[in-house]
Amino acid sequence: MDTVGKVIRCRAAVAWEPCKPLVIEEIEVAPPEAQEVRIKIVATALCHTDLYFLYERGRREGFPAVLGHEGAGIVESVGPGVTRFKPGDKVIPLFVSQCGECRFCLNPSTNQCDKSWSSQRPGKRYDVSSDTTSRLKCRGKTLLQYLGTSTFSEYTVVNEVAVAKIPDSAPLDKVCLLGCGVATGYGAAINTAKVQPGSTCAVFGLGGVGLATVMGCKAAGASRIIAVDVNKDKFPKAKVFGATDFVNPKDHDKPISQVLAEMTNGGVDFSFECVGSVEVMRGALESCIKGWGVSVLTGYNDSQDMSTRCLQLLAGRTWKGSLFGGYKSVESVPRLVGEYMEGKLQLDEFVTHTLPLDRINEAFDLMINREGIRTVLHLSTH
Repeated sequence: MDTVGKVIRCRAAVAWEPCKPLVIEEIEVAPPEAQEVRIKIVATALCHTDLYFLYERGRREGFPAVLGHEGAGIVESVGPGVTRFKPGDKVIPLFVSQCGECRFCLNPSTNQCDKSWSSQRPGKRYDVSSDTTSRLKCRGKTLLQYLGTSTFSEYTVVNEVAVAKIPDSAPLDKVCLLGCGVATGYGAAINTAKVQPGSTCAVFGLGGVGLATVMGCKAAGASRIIAVDVNKDKFPKAKVFGATDFVNPKDHDKPISQVLAEMTNGGVDFSFECVGSVEVMRGALESCIKGWGVSVLTGYNDSQDMSTRCLQLLAGRTWKGSLFGGYKSVESVPRLVGEYMEGKLQLDEFVTHTLPLDRINEAFDLMINREGIRTVLHLSTH
């Protein structure tokens, strides 16, 4: 290709500062260096974590940056030493790496990796690659790469241990959802909680992650899946994914944990927090039955401490966290794509809006106003 080894000029949505709309800019994307892959992003979805970083976390470090971590595209070129990918491969960039060699990768109990973006930047509290590793520039300034991916750009550069190769037949505007939200929620039920057939589950928050969790609970054989949200308009969609009961906390004058305990003879077997609220985290834990109840956190929040009474855990409840659904990313994402292609995994039903890149701020407004589930941005044709 005539772009190999050259700087590519392309469009990207740049976050110059927090709490401000993104700006469509022409940026420069440098060629990939050793063990890196340059990817032409075809489609990317918005995740609430993008919104959290831009508008809700309340800190100024980490800018300017290109956000986005739920994308899919085509390999444009590879850097020295890369053997697993070639130009033309369809891929999904990943915010969780799998090097296959570190202590974590060799342990089947976790999907952590020593070469993930967070492990490579000790002392950095913000969720971006440092200016020494970013390949993106604009107006002479380095653009930090959010979660090491930056999919709100027509081109991006990612370490090869954070890229999953997928079938050529996969529709990129659908499988991009497996880069974060759907895999996170689905895996939280299947891998982290290990939901049992015949069990009762409660899912707090019916965004993309929450609905994927509902889907995972159904796939695991749960007999009762209680969907909890303050927006009753989301209940019909939750039913599509397998929810059997619906609870709006606003309809009750008692704690949600008490409401669910009364509905389930003492509490649910499994609960899932899919919001990122420490109050909801506590409510989800305390909604579990004592003795064996398991509560899983998937929502992201790095600015507040969570708490509960120690008796909640002494009574036999388990509180767990789930990053990317517990999936070992590089090997698992292609398998999830395969399940979708075989009709075993729903993805199309999550996409409620599609927009071009230059309307990305409208996509953020949709999320802020809680309209729809996932908005997919089309960056280029292929």
